[in-house]
Amino acid sequence: MLRIYDVIIDTVGRLRPVMERVGQHDADLGRQMRRAAASVALNVAEGSSSRGRNRGARYHTAAGSMREVGAALDVAVALGYIPGVDDALRDRVGLITNTLLKNARS
Repeated sequence: MLRIYDVIIDTVGRLRPVMERVGQHDADLGRQMRRAAASVALNVAEGSSSRGRNRGARYHTAAGSMREVGAALDVAVALGYIPGVDDALRDRVGLITNTLLKNARS
């Protein structure tokens, strides 16, 4: 399992209150954020048990899902559902995305 997996799980937990608040304003966007966040962890777990191209594909999919989470945060701010996103949380989203993209190429 990638070492970033624990960071992913922790980040999903930190996103939970944000996703709940977004869901109070827009149930569809809240659900989409939850699905994307869960997809990151699930694809990393699946990729860790895969070989060759399948491993890279799962990590690439996970990176795309984390980018989707970041975009959902942007949309939630733009629509006024949340006032902003903590810089540390934003940095974690970027760290996870970059780590997964790096591992997708390996």
